[in-house]
Amino acid sequence: MKNYRELKIWQRSHALTVSLYQVTKTFPKDEVFALTNQMRRACVSIPANIAEGCGREGDAELKRFLTIALGSACELDYYVLLACELGYLEDSSGRPLAAEIMEIRRMLGTFIQKLRA
Repeated sequence: MKNYRELKIWQRSHALTVSLYQVTKTFPKDEVFALTNQMRRACVSIPANIAEGCGREGDAELKRFLTIALGSACELDYYVLLACELGYLEDSSGRPLAAEIMEIRRMLGTFIQKLRA
């Protein structure tokens, strides 16, 4: 069992989640149960799956949960793109979010590869 709070990937994905919650507060009210909810769920899934994987036995289980987190990061990447194109996110908010998501995806991919070795 690993302490997930010590992992840089968890720290960054947790910070991303806090930021995303702040950003989505400005979305239209009719999106609360649609895009806002989907974005938040996908984002929360990233650090939550990292934490859950760290609480499991062995690297195979951790790798499985990291893979789920990676899928959620890819899903969130699309939602950020959509929110930008719908005008819910300004470029000044959307670009940094998208860049951080891409970095988290890269970090997850690297972590998964190390566990495969």
